[in-house]
Amino acid sequence: MSFTIHGLAVARGIAIGRAVLVASSRVDVAHYFIDPEHVNAEIRRIANARDAVVQELQHLLQHMPKDAPHELAAILEVHLMLLEDQTLIDGVKHWIRDRLYNAEWALSTQYETVARQFDEMDDIYLRERKGDLEQVVERILRHMKGLPDATQAHARTSGVQAEMVDHTDTPLILVAHDLSPADMLTFKQSVFVGFITDVGGKTSHTAIVARSLDIPAIVGARTASQLVQQDDWVILDGDAGVMIVDPSPIVLEEYAFKQRQTTLDRERLSRLRTTPCVTLDGERIELLANIELPGDADAALGVGAVGVGLFRSEFLFMGRDRDLPGEEEQFKAYCRAIEGMKGLPVTIRTIDIGADKPLDRGAKEPTYLNPALGLRAIRWSLADPDMFLTQLRAMLRAAAYGPVKIMIPMLAHLGEIRQTLHHIDEARNQLRAKGVSFGPVQIGAMIEVPAAALMLDTFLRHFDFLSLGTNDLIQYTLAIDRADEEVAHLYDPMHPAVLRLIASTIAAGAASGKAVSVCGEMAGDPQYTKLLLGLGLRQFSMHPTQVLRVKQEVLRADTRKLVGWARSLLASDAPSLNPPA
Repeated sequence: MSFTIHGLAVARGIAIGRAVLVASSRVDVAHYFIDPEHVNAEIRRIANARDAVVQELQHLLQHMPKDAPHELAAILEVHLMLLEDQTLIDGVKHWIRDRLYNAEWALSTQYETVARQFDEMDDIYLRERKGDLEQVVERILRHMKGLPDATQAHARTSGVQAEMVDHTDTPLILVAHDLSPADMLTFKQSVFVGFITDVGGKTSHTAIVARSLDIPAIVGARTASQLVQQDDWVILDGDAGVMIVDPSPIVLEEYAFKQRQTTLDRERLSRLRTTPCVTLDGERIELLANIELPGDADAALGVGAVGVGLFRSEFLFMGRDRDLPGEEEQFKAYCRAIEGMKGLPVTIRTIDIGADKPLDRGAKEPTYLNPALGLRAIRWSLADPDMFLTQLRAMLRAAAYGPVKIMIPMLAHLGEIRQTLHHIDEARNQLRAKGVSFGPVQIGAMIEVPAAALMLDTFLRHFDFLSLGTNDLIQYTLAIDRADEEVAHLYDPMHPAVLRLIASTIAAGAASGKAVSVCGEMAGDPQYTKLLLGLGLRQFSMHPTQVLRVKQEVLRADTRKLVGWARSLLASDAPSLNPPA
């Protein structure tokens, strides 16, 4: 009997094929107390297992296929950093020494402790790194029990390997509770044409890799791995976030037609890579890329992005506690991104992370407080001047090798603006005193707090450009925790208050002759492209996979017709997206 499963659409397209199930890799953990004389032996046991997993991941990195997406290597490196995380290591030792837990129990207990910190994070991308931590812990546990990798173990028992060898002409769709980067690498050279997982979000590692492979993917489907049976015929609709199990012949034929259309659409989109991004009425629009790692520059250039509008520098800090990246390490990372963009501008955002994050070395806020309102982003940087100056020096030095812009997140107060600019001047002075060369930079501010959007004159007096972080601007304007499922339906980019703040920011920038971009999810969503154009936006920054889809909308747009429509939306109490023909 046919039925559907719903999840989050994270990579577009249609996939049709047989389901291949990969069982959850969760390992049962024994709980028992040890004698005091066995403490050191238990600590050695956990250390040996950790070291073995480090070697496994390093081996995977060293033998990465040439055609493997760079996102896989990046996530494996994050797993290696998590394995070195002192919070995890020290915590495990604590449970063994002080509570006399056996090694497996100590490891799983410390995982639960750290996982709660991830759950409290406001930043969706960082919160979803909890899945990476879980996979690292499970890999250690499996090694301690002498078990093979989950994917390999399940393949032996379910006949997946035989299926892949004997029926390589049949497309296969992977169904799993979750997938680690190592698992993804195992399947890289297989015939899988799509993925669906029970857990994950739009920025989970599975979603990231699926987008880099340009294959349909759905995450957060909750019970998919329990409902789908091995070898079921399934349709994976990556556009709608729906999987259809055991489809009827009519539905199968309909989706086969959609699949052919999708393939043709992608081919047509690829031809737009070198097409100038100009509207029908001659307005030139800049499409920039959001990146997390220096290696992402290749993907940005590959779709014709004219620069990097957002380099999320916090990725360099992830999974680290006491040993944060130093000036030289950051400098080299920024230089790699600059070199990768071949002379195009790179906008680096200073670290956007908070007191509730694992890398915070100071005091934590009470858990009952909303971390979205706490010591995060620029507040965190100003609270740790040494760390902030280290990052600023690295950015300024990198600017000597190509065009660099520095962008400051979550500013809301004049005092914060003055302190930030003072620190930038101080970083320059420190480099000058040491005789270290550095380059000129433009300094910009993110408008993601309503207070900032309501004091634009002040911001425009102090900064060279502005960038609208629509994700947080919507959250703070509507008092909606976008990570809370109970109120997530109220998260609305089309709310009149949100639209008016966006419109006023764009208008203020234009009046002052200073650039304004949008780097939030709205910029990469084609359904909002014409609205933003009508509001006067001329610079968009988004995930590289969205650039060509947005460019297509730009090429079809006539801003002269869109201006009046956009203004009518601003005057409406309930605006809706129905752009003029």
